[in-house]
Amino acid sequence: MIIIAITGASGVTYGVKLLKALKELKIETGLLISDSAKLVLKYELGIDTEDKLSEIKSLADHYFEANEIDSSINSGSCRFDSVVIVPCSMKTLSAIANGYASNSITRVADVALKERRDLIIVPRETPLRTAHIENMLKISKEGGVILPAMPAFYHNPNNLDDMTNFIVGKILDVLKIDNNLFNRWNK
Repeated sequence: MIIIAITGASGVTYGVKLLKALKELKIETGLLISDSAKLVLKYELGIDTEDKLSEIKSLADHYFEANEIDSSINSGSCRFDSVVIVPCSMKTLSAIANGYASNSITRVADVALKERRDLIIVPRETPLRTAHIENMLKISKEGGVILPAMPAFYHNPNNLDDMTNFIVGKILDVLKIDNNLFNRWNK
């Protein structure tokens, strides 16, 4: 199972697109959405009702409340393969880097690191402060992958969907999941 956490940073479309891609590939997923992410979903994707939010939740096989600290995924005995936090706010990044597991999102990331499972962080902030960079370094030193939402242009994207697909494709690449969401460099 791959756990997807969507936090309150701009770029929630990356998380939604990843859920859709994994559902299409029939890969089991779990989903967490922070309260701040629910606000960003409203502003960026127009998801402003419980019905619309339920559509996003239904893309996952399992939904976990972000503040449900007694959730099964918060234990090392829970079997999951990977955690992807996309987008990852600097608040969430800081909590993970400093071992502050105050909710299910930061706790499942903590479990992934301590159990040596895949953790992919997709930070979405610019410019970066030194503290942001240091927090990314801490997570990287523990085995987490920092995959910034920095789309490339060598594949000549035609629209925002092409740019989103590039980042989601790169996430799938890190997870070792074959995909053709973007045109690869071929020279």
